[in-house]
Amino acid sequence: MMNVVEWLKQYYEPVLYALALVLLLLALVKPSIQLEQQVRNYLLIADISQSMNAEDERLNQQTVSRLAYTQHLMKQIVHKAPCGTYFSLGIFASDNVAMLQTPLEVCKNLDVITDGIDHLEWRMAWKGNSRLSFAVHAATHVYDALNQPAQMLFFTDGDEAPRVNVTIKQDLSGVQIGEFFTFVGVGGPEKVAIPRYNTANKPVGYWPVSDNNNAGAVGVTYADPSSDEPDPPVAYAEYDRMLSQLEEDYLKSLSAEFKGSYIKGQDSETFYRAISARKATANFVTAYPLRAVYLMLAILLLLASYLPDVLYRRRQQA
Repeated sequence: MMNVVEWLKQYYEPVLYALALVLLLLALVKPSIQLEQQVRNYLLIADISQSMNAEDERLNQQTVSRLAYTQHLMKQIVHKAPCGTYFSLGIFASDNVAMLQTPLEVCKNLDVITDGIDHLEWRMAWKGNSRLSFAVHAATHVYDALNQPAQMLFFTDGDEAPRVNVTIKQDLSGVQIGEFFTFVGVGGPEKVAIPRYNTANKPVGYWPVSDNNNAGAVGVTYADPSSDEPDPPVAYAEYDRMLSQLEEDYLKSLSAEFKGSYIKGQDSETFYRAISARKATANFVTAYPLRAVYLMLAILLLLASYLPDVLYRRRQQA
């Protein structure tokens, strides 16, 4: 044992240099390691049916549409999320859910995620009707396609068209993703008129009551310009306007059918804390960068090679 200690005393400098060289090589060859960890994985789904254009939310002391408020809440959730959190983005219209973005890590892809949220609008819809019970079933298929569990946040006002009845309502008792599914209610408790836009996204009036059963021309795509020539029909008087409000009781009862949850979307720290408090849902293999660690250790080893000389000089001076 003493021979090893004496050998190290004699050859400490080459040993330290060799170790520093190994660390420099590691910094070049293997600057990171792959580790599996539990992370928070969110799927943000926005209802883009035309009732989401109703303006009954407040943001920065101004009245904004439900969809604009949804976009603000989504972006706040994304911006407040720590690095290592993953986000996907989807939209709901008619009776289906479509994916726009697959899971992206928030810090590496913040601009991409927020840009996707900024571009959400009603013209993305492929049909004008809105059936939430069908959407829950569609969300289960999207959930399976993610290949990783995710907390699904479904932003909607709960306003269905045609109005829900027993002939079109789906049985949700067999849905298995309730613990990961949350309806986020957007909109106010008072009924307000729903603005109507043409295909150029210009407001032309309000939806008329006469369209209450097909709200948005069921089966007609919004990309069809023939439905807007010269402009779509609108309410001719205030009493003829279709009215909409946040259907909070309906969303609560719907989520209860498959053991999901409901929360009112609010621009408040209480709301954001409630979202962030949801448990980690997925396992991702993450690359942890170690280059800086390797380089720092190499520098410390090089500095350590001078330590005996410094100590010797101090003893001589004493």
